[in-house]
Amino acid sequence: MFDVTIIGAGVIGASVASYLSKYQLSVVVLERENDVACGTSKANTGLVHAGYDTHAGTVKAAMNVRGNQMYEAESERLKFPFRKIGSLVVALNDEEYEVVESLFENGKILGIEGLEILDGNAVKAMEPSITAEPVGALYAPSAGITEPWEVTMAYMEHAMDNGVALKLNYTVSQIQKTSDGFLINDEIETKLIVNCAGVHADDLYGMVTETPEFKIIPRRGQYYLLDKETEGFVNHTIFPTPTKMGKGIVVAPTIDGNILVGPDSEDLPQSMKEATETTRENLMALKENAAHMCGNIPFHLNITNFSGMRAEPDTGDFIIEMSKVDGFVNVAGIKSPGLSSAPAIAERVEGIVKQAFVSLMPNEDYVDTRRERIKFNHLDEAAQAALMRKDPRYGRIICRCEMITEGEIVDAIHRNCGGRTLNGIKRRVRPGAGRCQGGFCGPRVMEILSRELDLPLTAIVQEGKDAYILTKETKVEEEA
Repeated sequence: MFDVTIIGAGVIGASVASYLSKYQLSVVVLERENDVACGTSKANTGLVHAGYDTHAGTVKAAMNVRGNQMYEAESERLKFPFRKIGSLVVALNDEEYEVVESLFENGKILGIEGLEILDGNAVKAMEPSITAEPVGALYAPSAGITEPWEVTMAYMEHAMDNGVALKLNYTVSQIQKTSDGFLINDEIETKLIVNCAGVHADDLYGMVTETPEFKIIPRRGQYYLLDKETEGFVNHTIFPTPTKMGKGIVVAPTIDGNILVGPDSEDLPQSMKEATETTRENLMALKENAAHMCGNIPFHLNITNFSGMRAEPDTGDFIIEMSKVDGFVNVAGIKSPGLSSAPAIAERVEGIVKQAFVSLMPNEDYVDTRRERIKFNHLDEAAQAALMRKDPRYGRIICRCEMITEGEIVDAIHRNCGGRTLNGIKRRVRPGAGRCQGGFCGPRVMEILSRELDLPLTAIVQEGKDAYILTKETKVEEEA
């Protein structure tokens, strides 16, 4: 029997697992996909929000503000990228300026430091790519950017380094309440469940109660990702004034030097929680709306489009609590700013679990940090030469667009929570993330995966467990 079962291996489930690994607890994470970070955690803007737009007194506000304060230390401890670049909420008329002023006042109530209202001239000086004529803007210097899937992987790897188990390709279809806790799929016994199932959190909770207190609305957002040639087009995250549907279409730099434009916002029926396709109609509308702020966005340098699904709770707030079903903890409705809030949410769930188990002993073998991954292209020439002498695989470039080496790919495969798919390696070390989107390096990454995992090439998939790339040889050499 496990002490704790976490269902869902997005950034929330992974961070909770990491925080619980401090204790002498048997913990397992169940994930229905064949990798972590395959839901909302792989398809969002990668922003660490300052928190000024979360309403004072809500759980969401408390988690966002606390999470933002924790991010820098967390990134240093677990070796994931994070950079404070600041954000601007831009007002284009007097009505929007009143919204900016209200966000500023709300931010002061929440204790967010450094907030400042700028006039239109100052905004244009900071971001010349804003072609509209702003009345003013709210500047939040504590806002930052990160790589959401690497945050997720860092937390999960750290958890596994400290003894947490991870079961991939595991769909939870049934949960029974027992005298000792719960029985999952008639095979996994556990004392406590932490529900981190994202857009499916209400479905999961419905397995243990006939009267769930919340419903999750799937809200889809679509994006443009522009080539690294656009680096420097904007240097801060640029928001319009928010509406009830969200923060609006953002123009923002990514941690890797691209420019991201999006998302739009579209509520979908409950039956469409997996509808993460992009649509021409929405993408064209997104482009048009973004141009109201920045009219010269170089969309001709777009390298890919994608969409993500947000878990919009009908309660209007994050749900982080022991439910009415004893031993079942809901961590649900974690939409934006969920990524920003992840460490604070993990901290809060840690407290709930400690109360449930009354007294917990520390994990005597616990290691607080994570081994940093090598980014060959970021090293100076002397360090690169020394590394190649030690391991020649770091001298073989596999991805020309991103300058990723074989050594980095092999390391990404063999770490705890290592990559097993083409997209899994792409998320970990970026081969295929550049201009050619894997056209050159994809086959070579497949060969490395096949060799290192001792699997036939036909067993290597793009993403999901059935997303096969090769099925059989198309050319067979004839005998002479």
